[in-house]
Amino acid sequence: MALANLAPSDLALTIAPEALGFADTSELLQQPLPWIGQARAETAARFGLTMDQPDYNLFVLGEVGSGRSTLLQQVMREVAATKAVPPDLCYLHNFDAPEKPRALRMPPGQGKLLRQLMAQMSKTLQKEIPQRLDGPDFKAESEHLEKSYKREESEAYAELDAFAEARNFALYREDGHLIFTLLGAKGRALTESEARSLPKEQRAQVEQAEQELRSEIARYLDRIRPIERLKNDGLAALRRQTIKPLLEHELQEIKLELKKQIKDAVKLGHYLDRVMQDVLDNLDAFRVADADAGLDDELRQEELATVLARYRVNLVVDNEELRGAPVIIEDNPSFHSLFGSIEYQAEEDVLLTDFSRIRAGSLLKAHGGFLMLHVRDLLSDELVWEKLRRFSRTGRLQIEEPMQMIAPMASVSLVPEALDISVKIVLIGATEEYYLLQEADPEFARRFRVKVDFAESFAASAQTYAASAVFVSHTCQRLGLPHFTAAAVAQLLQDAHREVDDQTRQSATFARMEALVMESAAVCRARAGTRVDGSDVSAALQARQWRHNYPDQRMQETITDGERLISLQGEKTGQINGLTQIDLGDYRFGFPVRVTAHTSAGEDGLINVEREVALSGPIHDKGVLILQSYLSTLFAAQAPLALNATLVFEQEYHGIEGDSASCAELYALLSCLSGLALKQGIAVTGAVNQHGEVLPVGGINEKIEGFFRICNTAGLTGQQGVLIPQRNRRHLMLSGDVTQAVAQGRFHIYTAEHVSEGIELLTGQASGLPGTASGYAPDTVLGLAQNTLQAYRQACQLADHSKTGRKRRR
Repeated sequence: MALANLAPSDLALTIAPEALGFADTSELLQQPLPWIGQARAETAARFGLTMDQPDYNLFVLGEVGSGRSTLLQQVMREVAATKAVPPDLCYLHNFDAPEKPRALRMPPGQGKLLRQLMAQMSKTLQKEIPQRLDGPDFKAESEHLEKSYKREESEAYAELDAFAEARNFALYREDGHLIFTLLGAKGRALTESEARSLPKEQRAQVEQAEQELRSEIARYLDRIRPIERLKNDGLAALRRQTIKPLLEHELQEIKLELKKQIKDAVKLGHYLDRVMQDVLDNLDAFRVADADAGLDDELRQEELATVLARYRVNLVVDNEELRGAPVIIEDNPSFHSLFGSIEYQAEEDVLLTDFSRIRAGSLLKAHGGFLMLHVRDLLSDELVWEKLRRFSRTGRLQIEEPMQMIAPMASVSLVPEALDISVKIVLIGATEEYYLLQEADPEFARRFRVKVDFAESFAASAQTYAASAVFVSHTCQRLGLPHFTAAAVAQLLQDAHREVDDQTRQSATFARMEALVMESAAVCRARAGTRVDGSDVSAALQARQWRHNYPDQRMQETITDGERLISLQGEKTGQINGLTQIDLGDYRFGFPVRVTAHTSAGEDGLINVEREVALSGPIHDKGVLILQSYLSTLFAAQAPLALNATLVFEQEYHGIEGDSASCAELYALLSCLSGLALKQGIAVTGAVNQHGEVLPVGGINEKIEGFFRICNTAGLTGQQGVLIPQRNRRHLMLSGDVTQAVAQGRFHIYTAEHVSEGIELLTGQASGLPGTASGYAPDTVLGLAQNTLQAYRQACQLADHSKTGRKRRR
C-alpha cells in the first residue's frame, strides 16, 4: 500500500446518538446490569463458584477499575442464594479439659436458641435450687437423716463422757472441738494453779488419767468420722435426689425446644449430661446465704458465678438471618479478623481467658459459602499468608493467638477444637501477582484452579454499547445523579474507545467511566440542567485535562520560549522531529523531540549516544540494533559498512525507552548519508523491523495531539503533519480540534507501511527501493546514501594503506 493521507473520517470513531435506541438513560432502569465485555471471565467465575470440589478456588486477575470485585460479588450472591444455609457454630465449656473448648454445630438459628435456653436454665436453677433445698420436704428428710446418724453419735459421746467423768474430767464441745477440764472434790472445775498445787502422787494420777482420756477421744473421733462421712454423703445424695428431677426437666425442655435434626446431637447430649453432673456436684454454690454471712456470701456469689459461667453458650457464628450461603468480603484481612481470635483479660498480672472469649474470623463466618480477599492485603502480612497456606492445604482451622508466646505476662491459654471448614475463596489480584504466585508458590497456586481473567478491553458492538448505557443508567440511580441523554452516552462511549486507543474496542475500566459520569453530572447541575448532554461530558473531559496537564503545558512553554529547539518549518539535513509519549500515571501526553544524526568514515558503526550514557532502556537499545541490522541489509551486501554514525535525542535528559523512534532515527541517518534535507513540519513515529516494515506503536493519539498543539501554538502553515504506521490507523481516536484542522487542510496525518514510503514523503525524492544487482539508482535516497558510504569505504581503505606504508618505511 502506498503512502496515505488520512481523511477526517479516519481519525476518530463517531457514535451516532440515535443509533443507541433511547432518549435518555432513565428508560433503561428496568434492564439488569450485565457483565460488559467479560464473557470469558463470567463463564469462568460461574464455573468456579458452582464447582463443589476441593481446590477449585478462584483467582480473579485484572486491572483496578475493571469491575472485577463488584461483578464477582454480584455473581457470588447469585450463586449463594441457591445454596443451603450453613449451620451455626458454638463453643462450649469442656468439663474434662477446660483449656480445650468443644465446638458444636447447630442448624441455623438453633445456636441462638440453645444460648437462650441455657441462660434461662441458669436463671431457673439460681431460683429453684435454693427454694427446693429450703423446702419442708427436704428439711424433713434431712432432719430424719441427721437424727438417724446423730443417735449413734450420741451413744458414742455418752460413752466418752462417762469415761471422762470416771476420771474426774468434765467434757464438753466448743466450736466443733472437744474440751475437757479436771474436776475437784466437790465437782468444781479446778484452775491451772489449783491443779499445780495438788500433791505429787495425785498430779501423777491426773496426768495418767488425762493420757487415757486423750486416747479415748482419739478412738471416739475415729469412730465418729465414718458416721459423719456417711451422714454428709447421705445429705449430699438427698440434695442430688431432690434437685435431679428439676435438672432432668430443664434439660429435657431444652432438648424438646431444639426440634431440628442436629448433626452433633451426640456431642450435645454428652454436653448436657455433663452439665447435669456438674450442677449436682456444685449444689453447695446454690445454697441460701445466712443474713449475717458477710464475706462468706461474697465468696459464695463468686463461686456461683464461676459455676454458672460454665453453662454459657458462646455463639461465634449465627446464621439465623441468612437466606442462602454466606458471602463475606474481607477488606481488612488481619490475623484476627480472618482466622478468629481469643480475647484475654488482665487480672493480677496474669492474662486470663475462657471459652466464652473465643471470636470467629471471616473464614469461620464464610463456612459453606464464599470469601473474597485481595492478594496485596495478604502478602503484606507474613503471618496471615503462612496460616492461609496451611489452611488451604488441610482445610482445618485452628483458632489461636500468634503473639501468646511472647506475651509480657503469664497467661492461661486455650486450644479450641479445630474445625473442618468448607469455603470457596475468591482472590482478587493483578495479572503479575497471579503469575508471580504460580512461580513462587506452586503448591498454594494449585488450590486456585479457576482463573477468572478480566480483559483490559473488549470488542465493541451494538450489544456492548447497550450494556454500557445500562451501566450508566444504574450508576445514575445508585448515586442519585441526573440521567444522561443518548448524545452524552455516545460521548462516554467514544471516551471508552479513546482510553484504549482503538476504534474497534472499548475500555473495560468502568471505574473511569463511572468517574466521568459523576463529573459530567456535576457540570450539568452547575448549569441547573435536568439531563446530562454531550456538551456536559465534553466540558467534564476538558476540566479533567486542565486539572492534570500542567506538566504538558510547561513543556510546551519551553518550546514557545525558545528553551527547547524544535523546528516546525523548512528542511534540514540529518534532523527530524520524533514523537514521544510521557506517562505520568494519572495523565499521558505526547511531545516532540528533535532527533539528529551525524555520519563520517570509520569503523565504529552506529553509536547510540543515549545508550552510551545510560539514558536509554533495553527496548530502545533493541530498536537501535534492529536499525543497524536493517542498514547492513541495505548497504553491506557486498562489503562491510565503513561508517561512524551517532544518533542523539537532543535536549533529552531523563532517559528514553521504547522503539517507536527507530523510523525517525533511520530517516535522520539516511538524510545525513544522502545529503537530502527532511521536512521539519512533519513529525515521525513508528518502529522498524529488519525488513523495513513500519510497526505500530503505543500512545499514538497523545503523540499526534502533542505535536499538533505545538504547531497550532506556533501557527499552522498547512504543510505540517505527522507520519505514523499504517497499522496504527485503527487506533486513532483524535480530538475534535485535530480532526477539524485536518478537514480544513491545515494539518495532515500520513500513514506508511514501509520506511521507503516515509523517506519519499520527507525528502520529496524516490527512495530507490527495490534496488538492482548493481545497487540503487543514483538519483534516489538510497543511491545517494550508497555513494556516500562507498566514499567512506574508500577513505578508510586509503587510511589503512597509508598506515601500512608508514610501517614498511620504518
